[in-house]
Amino acid sequence: MSRTRTAGAAALVLASSLLVACSADDAPTSEGGPAGAAGQQQEQQEQQQSAPPLRVSANVEPTGVPVDHELRVTARNGSLTKVSVTSGEGRVSGELDGQGSAWTATGRLEPGQQYVVRSVAETGDGGRETSTERFRTEDLTLDQQTYPSVSPLAGESVGVGMPVVVSFDVPVTDRAAIEREMSVSSSPRQPGTWHWMSDYEARWRPKTYWQAGTDVSVDVDINSVDAGNGIYGQESRQVDFSVGDANVYKVNTQTQQMQVFSNGSLLRTLPVTTGKPGFTTRSGTKVIVEKFREKRMNSETVGIDSDDPEAYDIDDVEYAMRVTYSGEFIHAAPWSVGSQGSANVSHGCTGMSTADAAWLYNMTKRGDVVEYTGTDRPMTLDNGYGDWNADFATYAEGSALS
Repeated sequence: MSRTRTAGAAALVLASSLLVACSADDAPTSEGGPAGAAGQQQEQQEQQQSAPPLRVSANVEPTGVPVDHELRVTARNGSLTKVSVTSGEGRVSGELDGQGSAWTATGRLEPGQQYVVRSVAETGDGGRETSTERFRTEDLTLDQQTYPSVSPLAGESVGVGMPVVVSFDVPVTDRAAIEREMSVSSSPRQPGTWHWMSDYEARWRPKTYWQAGTDVSVDVDINSVDAGNGIYGQESRQVDFSVGDANVYKVNTQTQQMQVFSNGSLLRTLPVTTGKPGFTTRSGTKVIVEKFREKRMNSETVGIDSDDPEAYDIDDVEYAMRVTYSGEFIHAAPWSVGSQGSANVSHGCTGMSTADAAWLYNMTKRGDVVEYTGTDRPMTLDNGYGDWNADFATYAEGSALS
């Protein structure tokens, strides 16, 4: 073998050796190749194994959930995208927070209901999980619930002195909790306040008489609200009513005259008779509570025995308009026409001729105002709609939130 061929062979062997070394250790592997895909899959599996699991849960026990419980659904290690809470009573409204970490109910729960919570949540890597949870609320008897009756009635047109009256059939001992969920709004807007007459009744009146033509909305949102002593609100109520003409009647018991004003204008002055000594008519602001085309009036209902010389029992007193719970009415009194305008001869009522009573009755509505002056017997807050017999600041002290 010549020296030249030997050197060439050696160079060839060396080059081959270098090529093999480069292929095995230094050349990059394509990402699309089998080795790259396997590496990515392994990395993802490791990340999934190391990431904490997605957990979605509601803050309730399976049974006996109180109706005033604030329901929340939360997600850990992920974000809620949808939550639905339903029962036989319908869907419970709620809101997701900005991060999707929690859903909070804005609606309230009903007693004795099976609820289903369905939620959808997502993880940061695109994972998605749907979960279902069930719970049941506690049962409540009617004796454990208080129902609110609202006056005025829906759609009623009332006078400028009409208070809002909310009556409860089971007593409310946590007045503040219930009052927080009651509101009165009006157009035009007029400030006012609640005043509790008792655990069974709360009233609201504006600072001054309603403006004629006002539209009023009453929202008693007490369903499932804790009213104290194991009692809960039975139902929420929404009532809208309106205020009609501003009828204000001014009775002077000394002159035996009634001035009838409507929207600030004096329409007529009527001769009347009011309570005689021993049966003095109360002075102060009264409000028409109810009307009767005819009304039986029996003295025993106001504490006068049937064998008393002052006893009476009249079957069909016409055009009777109640102004106190204690028995004062404005009504037709044809038997006392000779004294009307000159003397007080009644048992406390305001009597007038049948013609005058009919005219007044036909223009009068519940809530119209009757202002009495001239006696030393005062009207009280709780004797009918006596709400105007206290200044506004004093009346507001009757609020549970004052």
